[in-house]
Amino acid sequence: MDQLIEYPKLIKRILTEYIELCNNRPSQQDIETFLIADEQNGHYIWINLGWQKGDRITGITVYVRIRDGKFWIEEDWTEDGIATDLVRAGVPKEDIVLAFHEPAMRQYTDFAVVS
Repeated sequence: MDQLIEYPKLIKRILTEYIELCNNRPSQQDIETFLIADEQNGHYIWINLGWQKGDRITGITVYVRIRDGKFWIEEDWTEDGIATDLVRAGVPKEDIVLAFHEPAMRQYTDFAVVS
């Protein structure tokens, strides 16, 4: 797998599928869910904006960076984890950094240890 070409395509496809599911839920009609992609710098953000029962909703559900040939998962509030989707798509665990974990704690995961 040519990481420079395939990794950006892969993360965009995975996040787009999630966003389409969210946008098709009737309970989410006042909340916009969309992808912000800075492909030049390798940043991919799934964000939610809107209103719910008079409260402003704004938040990042997933933030993934592609850095040094690896997926750096900075934020992930999905049920099973974006890392699970990446592994299912054929990405080796050594190419996935759970960056939301403190560097000293990453050694206890099955994924890449990078500080």
